[in-house]
Amino acid sequence: MPSTSVARTAAHRLTPGEVAQYHDQGYHIFRQPVFSPEKFAGLKNCFEKILSNLETDVRPESMDVPHFQHPELFEWLMADEVLDLVSPILGPDIALFASHFICKPRGNGKRVPWHEDSHYWNTMITPMEVVTVWVAIDPSSTENGCMRIIPRTHTSGKQGFSDYDDLKPGEAVFNDEIKAAQRDTTQAIPIELEANQCSLHDGRIIHGSEPNTSSKRRCGYTMRFVSTRVRANHEQIGAWHHLYLVRGKDHAGNVYGDTTKAYPELARFRAKHGKNGH
Repeated sequence: MPSTSVARTAAHRLTPGEVAQYHDQGYHIFRQPVFSPEKFAGLKNCFEKILSNLETDVRPESMDVPHFQHPELFEWLMADEVLDLVSPILGPDIALFASHFICKPRGNGKRVPWHEDSHYWNTMITPMEVVTVWVAIDPSSTENGCMRIIPRTHTSGKQGFSDYDDLKPGEAVFNDEIKAAQRDTTQAIPIELEANQCSLHDGRIIHGSEPNTSSKRRCGYTMRFVSTRVRANHEQIGAWHHLYLVRGKDHAGNVYGDTTKAYPELARFRAKHGKNGH
């Protein structure tokens, strides 16, 4: 059975001006704490436990859709503190699309190539309207490879579907990168965050990050949301992906996962077939 959240009136955490800035620039930096200190400590402890149990051949940058195997993460993925950031942009009816711990270990954290998330999700959902909440588990700075965003690229150029060049396997977190002629990295903005702060960005915006050669780990938890008016291509993704209803009601006839249940079979399928939610 799909999970439904308690009906409530959203307490928006973004002002109308901040929402307008998000739509214009494609991103917004939220400088307030996302969670209370106690609740954030719980999220970080949960992450540390998952990280400590990673198999030795799995890179920590590759902790994609951990909620499939660890439904305890829905304590934070469904939290009002997060959904009240998203609802001013998406509206009151919200589904979780994906989540991902992107952890760059100190000293050898991999570069994230210039990309658009939408490139990897092209046929998964329609329309391509995804809001990512990037919660800093560790402080994120230029020193340890913070995310960099090129403003307004969600509505310019290829609008989320640029052309890509292949990279050498293992060279970076992903094996392809937007062609140099289709990105102007001189316009990139570093998204520096303290722990428990976050940024929000449009799924079509061009972004990337440098490797982490510093002595400080850099980890962020990406929480990715869509309006329930977005339609998932269940015929394509049913064997390896789930959406979850986290607030309000469905409008697109989607099938939703159960937030109380683990889906290890989805994780095994994704690992075997090379599926990646980013």
